[in-house]
Amino acid sequence: MKIEPIRWCGDRLELLDQRLLPDQTVHVTCRTAAEVAQAIRDMVVRGAPAIGCAAAFGVVLSKASPEAFQVLSKSRPTAVNLFWALERMKRAKDPEAEALAIFNEDLAANRAMGEHGAKLIPERARILTYCNTGALATSGHGTALGVIRTAVQERKQVSVIACETRPYLQGARLTAWECVQEGIPCTLVTDNMAGHLMSRGEVDLVIVGADRIAANGDVANKIGTYMLAVLARRHRLPFYVAAPLSTFDPMIADGAAIPIEERAAQEVTGYRGTRWAPQGVAVRNPAFDITPAELVTGIICERGAIPEPNRERIQALMSTGT
Repeated sequence: MKIEPIRWCGDRLELLDQRLLPDQTVHVTCRTAAEVAQAIRDMVVRGAPAIGCAAAFGVVLSKASPEAFQVLSKSRPTAVNLFWALERMKRAKDPEAEALAIFNEDLAANRAMGEHGAKLIPERARILTYCNTGALATSGHGTALGVIRTAVQERKQVSVIACETRPYLQGARLTAWECVQEGIPCTLVTDNMAGHLMSRGEVDLVIVGADRIAANGDVANKIGTYMLAVLARRHRLPFYVAAPLSTFDPMIADGAAIPIEERAAQEVTGYRGTRWAPQGVAVRNPAFDITPAELVTGIICERGAIPEPNRERIQALMSTGT
């Protein structure tokens, strides 16, 4: 893979520091579960599948101690892949083999997702995407951006419109960087330009990732996703969500029950040492929002696509494995 966000080296975990991209390519070395948890909290590693993979290796580093599970479970609350991976690690007889299996299964799921999703992308599609859902957010290849990557590999002439994704700029810094690295045509826009482009017929479809999908198909994703889903519905554009089965949470009935992480105020008041907001202003910084299932054209996972997702269709897919 051209982009390796996670490297397992036997006695340490090396994580590509996504806080420094696109300016610097630096890896952070973790040797304990506490260091992995800190890397997750600080956004060294981010993206729901990547967080799950990193946490699994964090358990290995601390020899599956109870303290490892406790510190890792508190690192971030919204992405269910974290808790899914930790539950698998609790049952593992060979923690290292299980962590490697989680990593490799995620990569295989991403590639399968890409094949299913690429069938839904028309030739010369102009695809608007949000946040970062590529190799950086997973063990490799990606979810929503992985679908686009597969379409490009299949020689489809497509292009990406990457929303910058305030306040952490994952689209501007990370998605745009991945596209440039791989020669995928990409245009960067600010988040508040999306509706304008849709109204002018300059977007053909929207595809995003997910951090948790409730049993009824409601989707938790990066803050601002709900806004794009409403705009897509207004302009009658397909709105797809790409996520592996590890992102589905059958224990959560609907989006209202999904915990929404609130992050630090300084992510909103400035960036990398530059402050643009006045001292003393109140700040809200929810990191995720909920897109109701009724606004989702389809959910793409490694087993195929679920059109117009609802509780029954999701249960059928997960129970039959077809």
